[in-house]
Amino acid sequence: MARILVVEDEMLVAMLIEDAIVDLGHQIVGPAMRLETALDAATNETFDFAILDVNLAGKQSFPVADALAARGTPFMFASGYGRAGLADPYCDATILQKPFSPEQLAAILGTVLVARQTE
Repeated sequence: MARILVVEDEMLVAMLIEDAIVDLGHQIVGPAMRLETALDAATNETFDFAILDVNLAGKQSFPVADALAARGTPFMFASGYGRAGLADPYCDATILQKPFSPEQLAAILGTVLVARQTE
């Protein structure tokens, strides 16, 4: 069972992500719905993986990605903008295109979490 930080400012989307994660047998950290809350969680909470919405109430989540990268914590972005919405240092990051299905989320989580276990 992995602990997964959910950073998402839209409650319905956060609930969809949470339901899918719990259905897969993992535990939720959050959701963090604002940049400040997400930064606090990224630096002070313990978790195995994070899912970051790129746009949090008009602020980009890249500072959260920076904090996660500094801690060596893997993450992916979830965005309706696709790769076009990613800042330069994160252009090759894993991205889940919104809207997405629980099955798409499960597939990416499975791949990332298996890769993390083999490191």
